[in-house]
Amino acid sequence: MEKKGGRRWLGALAGLAGLAAGAVGAALLLKRGGASGKAKSIYPEYNRGAGDRWARPGMGVTFRAELMPGRARAERTFRVAEIHPSGRVTLEGFTGDHAETEFEPSR
Repeated sequence: MEKKGGRRWLGALAGLAGLAAGAVGAALLLKRGGASGKAKSIYPEYNRGAGDRWARPGMGVTFRAELMPGRARAERTFRVAEIHPSGRVTLEGFTGDHAETEFEPSR
């Protein structure tokens, strides 16, 4: 009969090492998440504060020429009616909600 005690101790040590690594990882995740209070998105437009938006109600925005070919700048310009929490906007006199990338950069 062989001695199996050595293998059992080695297995127990490997299991304890795994548990310790998991505990350290969990502690690091809790520390990182608890400091900010709110989870941050990987997309910068979702990390903006309430006062730091790309558009405001009443502001004029102009669709990019590629989206409305053959129309003059004045025909592609609309006013913002409402800003959604996602950063998308609803326009006055134009249906649907639209993302920042659909418009020309503001000057």
